[in-house]
Amino acid sequence: MKDMLKSFAALLISIVVVHLFYIGYVRPEAAQLIEFAVSQGQTAPRDIAVIIKDYEQEICFILMLWGCYLILSAYRNILKTKYLFSVDLIKDAHSQAEDTDAKHTLDVNAIIHRLDTEIPADCMQSPLVRTLRSSLWRYSSTNNVQNLSDAIESNLEALAVKQDSENTMIRYLIWAIPSIGFIGTVRGIGQALSQADKALAGDISGMTDSLGIAFNSTLVALLISIFLMFLFHQLQRLQDSQIVDTQDYCDKFLLRRIR
Repeated sequence: MKDMLKSFAALLISIVVVHLFYIGYVRPEAAQLIEFAVSQGQTAPRDIAVIIKDYEQEICFILMLWGCYLILSAYRNILKTKYLFSVDLIKDAHSQAEDTDAKHTLDVNAIIHRLDTEIPADCMQSPLVRTLRSSLWRYSSTNNVQNLSDAIESNLEALAVKQDSENTMIRYLIWAIPSIGFIGTVRGIGQALSQADKALAGDISGMTDSLGIAFNSTLVALLISIFLMFLFHQLQRLQDSQIVDTQDYCDKFLLRRIR
């Protein structure tokens, strides 16, 4: 719920920031450039303000900022707990263990208690800590190494599913932005066709302006989509690396010691 409220607040902030930028600079600058070009008998200049002045481009930039927030938040959640993979969280698990089941179970419970009390609060929900706690709870109940291994595998599968579901909105934004650009293309072509009679009479300025809307919206939307797709692929690489690192950590620090 907290993450959803943060995401909604980020969307509202993106709307306000982009809209203020448009009404304060982009549209006045574009109107001034177009007016000057018309007074000189020229077509609209290919200035950045003219290219991004329409509503479709504004919506695309709003969604881009929101998408960047979602992706960077996921980056932060992964990177802030990455140091845990270099720390032996279950050290001394067997340093004083004896070859009895009672002592063995006591040591496992001590590890679980240490994970609950010594790990920083902001790291308790990290996939590594959750996997260790769940697996050790399973092992403390059964004293079976196979159950421990199965618990690790099930936690990693659940992590992969969770990451995929959290990426759903990012995928939607990457799909939606080019679609909004194509809406601008349809709108621009429709306006151009409605001015075909003026073009036949010799005045093609209205048609060229409308075609500019069509092509500019698609251009901006595709560029933004490419940028977000790059960030998203980097996020997926980090997420895959997190799953692999968690598996390697459990093999190195947990399974080998238990065996």
